[in-house]
Amino acid sequence: MIKISHSGFTLAELLIALAVLGVIATFTIPKILHSSQNEQYKAVTKEASAAIAAAYQTYKLNNPISATTKLSDLTPYLNYTKIDTSGSSTIDDSQGLGTITCNSNNNCLRLHNGAVLLYYDTMAFGGTSSTNAIWFNLDPDGKVTDGVNGKSVQIWLYLNGRMTTVGTIEPNSCWNAGCNAAPLPSLDPDWFSWQ
Repeated sequence: MIKISHSGFTLAELLIALAVLGVIATFTIPKILHSSQNEQYKAVTKEASAAIAAAYQTYKLNNPISATTKLSDLTPYLNYTKIDTSGSSTIDDSQGLGTITCNSNNNCLRLHNGAVLLYYDTMAFGGTSSTNAIWFNLDPDGKVTDGVNGKSVQIWLYLNGRMTTVGTIEPNSCWNAGCNAAPLPSLDPDWFSWQ
């Protein structure tokens, strides 16, 4: 008589393997989702920055740049779906200070990709030096995420067309009548870099 033996996994071995896979998934899936969201935020921010740079160059072709040039002068050259000054919309602040409300002083443009560009209507270059700039906040998903840590990026557009974040601004950068002596690198969100 020939004895045939079947080899395979026991129920206990299968349950242990599933438990191990469950533990691995518990730790890796959130990190993958977070990384994917960060990359999406970064792509939206870079796309919006490129659109602002293009609007600035188009504006320069048709108008002289002066100390009184403001971001609102560039808006006719931007692709946006809505201007919000109603006071009913709120976005994350770029510096971990909570939230900012869109109103008549804090104009918000809702861009075609869902991001919100917030700028101060009274902010101008304030001079014609290469260190004069205007800055704005860009919230990549256009909504309040947690209202504490800040998700927006503060971007500076210099008179020569160069763009930086608040964490990489040039020393003695000026706007209106104010100047910053040095960069403030701790204020950039951890998910964003130009690279």
